[in-house]
Amino acid sequence: MKSFSESYKNAGVDITAGYKAVELMKQHIARTVTSGVCSGIGGFGGLFELDMTGITKPVLVSGTDGVGTKLKMAFIADKHDTVGIDCVAMCVNDVICCGAKPLFFLDYVAVGKNVPEKIAAIVSGVAEGCVQSGAALIGGETAEMPGFYPVDEYDLAGFTVGVVDKDKIIDNTKMKAGDVIIALPSSGVHSNGFSLVRKVFDVENSDIMSPVAELAGKSICETLLTPTRIYVKPVLELLSKVDSVVGISHITGGGFYENIPRSIPEGLTAKIERSAVRVLPIFDLIAKTGNIPERDMFNTFNMGVGMSIILDKKDADKALEILKANGEDAYILGEIVQGNDGVVIC
Repeated sequence: MKSFSESYKNAGVDITAGYKAVELMKQHIARTVTSGVCSGIGGFGGLFELDMTGITKPVLVSGTDGVGTKLKMAFIADKHDTVGIDCVAMCVNDVICCGAKPLFFLDYVAVGKNVPEKIAAIVSGVAEGCVQSGAALIGGETAEMPGFYPVDEYDLAGFTVGVVDKDKIIDNTKMKAGDVIIALPSSGVHSNGFSLVRKVFDVENSDIMSPVAELAGKSICETLLTPTRIYVKPVLELLSKVDSVVGISHITGGGFYENIPRSIPEGLTAKIERSAVRVLPIFDLIAKTGNIPERDMFNTFNMGVGMSIILDKKDADKALEILKANGEDAYILGEIVQGNDGVVIC
């Protein structure tokens, strides 16, 4: 006998819709299966067998995050198949900063009303993010919460676990003046600073669906919904071939000024060449529309740089070659100098 409660349904929670959503998800989850997966969807826990080949001292690295108010853009556009990529990206891009390979991912979707097709669309994006990062989607939770969320809205968060050999954890104690900073370009605003973005463009009350010349004919909404770029595979390839990487920063909320110093020890400063930064048109439009000072822009957004990598100058050309061979149009952003300013942009 299948589980069903008329009383629960009358209270706003349709558990049969949850079953349908799971069935629709399965085809997307199947794309993410890796050799370590030991369980299917539907149990009380996701099982994963850790392959220790080539790892002497395994260290597990975890990361969790959500999509934030970028979800408002998905609600406005009624497009839900890309925000899952953002959710995965915000987690796996963090754990790669210490050199960890993501192993698996779990998602949490809280909705006002469970519409199975919408849930499946969200999870399809999560699955795509997992495929891009090499992580398996081994579980998750869909919570129908009537009266807590509006019927057309939801929240999305996730959690990843990765592994790195203890002897290969990125070690910034070896950083020195003269080391080079490499930029990995972002795909746009990614998933940070959207409270400011929404205020600048007044997204709930303005036309953000029409083409904009400054955005190459794309609309503001379409541009803002561009998924966060996932850097896992190119960075892992770099780390496997270059052993002088001493710092990696995921440029998220807080921009350059908050995130780059997190990978730099005391006594050193990241000197960024302002003219080298390949600022994307969306950031120019945000600054112009909102009359936002450049200092605030660099302290809020990634400005076109989604990740920075610090390594020995002698390996810079080799690193750029590897990253470009793996789909990243990487370039030199600056260098490490003596000082305690964290970051200077000049």
